[in-house]
Amino acid sequence: MADFSEFTANLPARTATSEARVALARPGNLAAIIGRIEEVVEQETAGLRSDTGYDLKASNARKSRYLYELTRAMRGGSEAEFLEQHREGLVRLRQKLAKNEAAILAHLSAVNEVAGLLRTAIQRAETDGTYSAGEFGRARG
Repeated sequence: MADFSEFTANLPARTATSEARVALARPGNLAAIIGRIEEVVEQETAGLRSDTGYDLKASNARKSRYLYELTRAMRGGSEAEFLEQHREGLVRLRQKLAKNEAAILAHLSAVNEVAGLLRTAIQRAETDGTYSAGEFGRARG
């Protein structure tokens, strides 16, 4: 790929020092990304616990985008170095994810319970007190 095109004419030239600055800035960027993930997880947990109309789809999209950013930011780096430098942030994130998991499980349990109640109500509404064909032996075929 060429280093110069009509799209790169106004961009500064790449140098070894600008790439070195990116490498040095990376740990801070990772901390910022971890912070954004923490924030969206906290918002989701609070939303699930208090807001019946919480937009879970939008929250999942934000989490996916931040995890993608984290994955890209970690490219070319050492996983051990990442874990060492961001241990505190990762511990906080793990705790927030545990609370988030509990809120999601409670939400799913409630949805499942409501679905069960609706299923029972529909089954009762469909029966009109007469016998079904299966009770007369036709279904045994």
